[in-house]
Amino acid sequence: MDDSGALKGRVALVTGGASGLGRATAVALAEAGAHVVVADIDAAGSEETRSRVTEAGGSAEVVPLDVTDDVSRRDVVAQLFDRHGDAFDVLVNVAGIDRPGYVTDIDLDDYRRVQAVNFEGPVFLTSEFMKRVQHLPEGRTADVVHIVSLSAITSGSGAIAYNGSKAGFLNATRCIQRELREKAVTLPDGSERPFPCRVQAVIPAAMDTPMMEQWGIPSHLMMPPSAVAEMVRTLLLLHPSSFVPEMQIVPRLEPNFPR
Repeated sequence: MDDSGALKGRVALVTGGASGLGRATAVALAEAGAHVVVADIDAAGSEETRSRVTEAGGSAEVVPLDVTDDVSRRDVVAQLFDRHGDAFDVLVNVAGIDRPGYVTDIDLDDYRRVQAVNFEGPVFLTSEFMKRVQHLPEGRTADVVHIVSLSAITSGSGAIAYNGSKAGFLNATRCIQRELREKAVTLPDGSERPFPCRVQAVIPAAMDTPMMEQWGIPSHLMMPPSAVAEMVRTLLLLHPSSFVPEMQIVPRLEPNFPR
């Protein structure tokens, strides 16, 4: 199916956009017509992503964003709504880090940093976004896509920080989805109007990205990040009457799935 132009008129904030899956997602959404906001603490990487988008005929801008910093989160969301208005209606939480460590030697600062980037940061960025889009008029639906990880539902040695953060993020996503269901508005005729934003989760296994280099996984056991980026784009194009709570996407040679 040709979805070029299907996201035209929409502005999408992609965190972790300087490399890996964030970069692939920015390119995929731009190919579908979205104006992409590349957000990261890596300025040079963000500019490289912007250049790739524009060279391919897409539209993009760069904003510095530290997802662990509350002021940074608030400022970026406010600035984008000031600049783009209600056209800013897509948030894709991709940013993530990994700091390996066993229970006997894990560094507390590393552990807290992983929790802040992978769990706390995207939850509170989503909160800021929701505060704005909750006022969208009838007929409009904003979108949030959370990139979780198969590590949220599996366990691995030396991965306490990462697996724990992703498990927390997945459960937080489920809580948000439940809350949004409860925020539906009951109309005089007894029918319901859904909250004007949906939250969907992508649960990918290993991708061939810079973050995975430390684990030494052979490339043939991983997916290209473009495969997962295409899934994000597909979720954004779903009919607004529906949503996918959790979508698992796994390499065909993934050793831990099916379990």
